Amino acid sequence: MPTISMFYGIIISLYFYDDERHKLPHIHAKYQGQDASFSIIDSSVLQAKSLLLKYG
Repeated sequence: MPTISMFYGIIISLYFYDDERHKLPHIHAKYQGQDASFSIIDSSVLQAKSLLLKYG
């Protein structure tokens, strides 16, 4: 899982071929023990734990 960006304590990692969990190219955003997955194709939320859904 390559890390593609880090800012304000948020780590963004790219998952291009992950056929087991989400079956889509996606990124993970991690911040203080919280984790969310977003589709690269349409930016939809695939999975979220805790407050990362409240991003806007």
